[in-house]
Amino acid sequence: MDILYTIGPLLLIAVVLAAVWLDRWSVPVILVALGAGILFGSDVLDLWNFGNVSLTNRAANFALVFILFNGGFHTQRRQFRAVALPAGGLATWGVICTALFTFGILHYGLKWGLEESLLLAVIISSTDAAAIFSILRRQSLPPKLSATVEIESAANDPMAILLTVVAIEALQTGSAQWPLIVVTFIWKFTAAPVIGWLLAKVSLWLFDTLRPQERGHYYVLSLGLILLIYGIAELLGASGMLAVFIAGYVMGNTSFVHKQGVTNFLGGLSAIANIGMFTLMGLLVFPHQWATLWQKGLILFLVLTFLSRPLAVWLGTIGMKLGWRNKLFISWAGLRGAVPIVLAIYPSAAGMESGQEIFNLVFFAVLLSVLVQGSTLGVVARILKLAIPARPAPPCSLELITMTESDLDLFTIDLPDPQGAPGPVIGQLRLPPGTVITLITRENDVVVPKGSTQLLGWDQVTVLAHAKDEEDIRTIILAAFEKRDEANPKGDAGVEETSPAVSA
Repeated sequence: MDILYTIGPLLLIAVVLAAVWLDRWSVPVILVALGAGILFGSDVLDLWNFGNVSLTNRAANFALVFILFNGGFHTQRRQFRAVALPAGGLATWGVICTALFTFGILHYGLKWGLEESLLLAVIISSTDAAAIFSILRRQSLPPKLSATVEIESAANDPMAILLTVVAIEALQTGSAQWPLIVVTFIWKFTAAPVIGWLLAKVSLWLFDTLRPQERGHYYVLSLGLILLIYGIAELLGASGMLAVFIAGYVMGNTSFVHKQGVTNFLGGLSAIANIGMFTLMGLLVFPHQWATLWQKGLILFLVLTFLSRPLAVWLGTIGMKLGWRNKLFISWAGLRGAVPIVLAIYPSAAGMESGQEIFNLVFFAVLLSVLVQGSTLGVVARILKLAIPARPAPPCSLELITMTESDLDLFTIDLPDPQGAPGPVIGQLRLPPGTVITLITRENDVVVPKGSTQLLGWDQVTVLAHAKDEEDIRTIILAAFEKRDEANPKGDAGVEETSPAVSA
């Protein structure tokens, strides 16, 4: 108990301090959390001797529920529709192809044992949502490309889990019940989205119907509903992970009471889950066991990263017109993380003698994946000319906290390049009735909007309006910006900026 209230808090504080300091080199926070767990563990400082595999498994699954829900919650509908085909393909046959290529190279090419090759291939076949969401949210990428990788990582867990269970069953019994497996697979992938959609609608009804005076009740309600969606899906034999992602997607694209507060709560909860999960997994590792297998772990990482994943991506996206640069980036963005580590516990749980070695090999390969790929995603994007100019985080923002049902919403519009280019004057915009521009953030200044205020490139404009008008308002403002730019190609400002600016 003393460890929980002394070493535990020190470990979390150390993760945050290190993450802030290392952020200048784009080191992912999940890598910092893994490293901190290993450092505090029994093999290094020996401050926390932790080796409870079962507890880690349950904690990781618990954390993934909130990470995936938050990922779906922040996935915009227009992005989802645009990438459904490639993301869905990579999440299904892409995982199968990755496992097949990895098994073939390890077993037939490198002459590794059948059991070892098969288990490693299926366990590490899926990309990891926790790692992807943690890292890609920090990168400035085209929305369609970023959404493809994120949605793939959120939807491919059921396939990897299914392949792992089938492989273990086949190795232990010498056979697998293929008709039952096919039915199970179809049910998991078809029932989970339906369950997630239905329960999301029920959740939205509850939020709009209940009117608690205490705001904290909304957060408790969110917590309970997310866990219930996962639990019901698993109880019915569907994929709980896919169900919570779909539920998050439905709720994130629908207006409901106290949505802004729930959004903030989910963001904090997801961050805690991410850091806590990877820290716990770091504690579970004993690096001295790597002395005899680091070479095999390195080979596994190289095979997966430079052969299996690229082959699966290029084969799985034939005819989808993604472009070779996008395919190369998607191949490199196939990070491994928490899910492969959780699946690596299954052989030990099934009593297989190779269980501990499988776990250590998978963990070592995952660590290399997060370290090498996670730390270089931005570099690769720039080399492939996929990176877009990074917009600075606004120094201030407005939040609309609604305690009653309302169709009003606050949203922010990022004005296009180039920075400082003159745009439309607010008074000349023909916006829908009930629309109010409430705030303009310009670099480190806050500009008070007036009718005579001229918008500039890279401004971040916060608008209060009816939710149904959001797309029209975005179109009107951006179209007016483009028309003014075409009419004034030299970039001369036609109206003097008269709005006062307040230093943030």
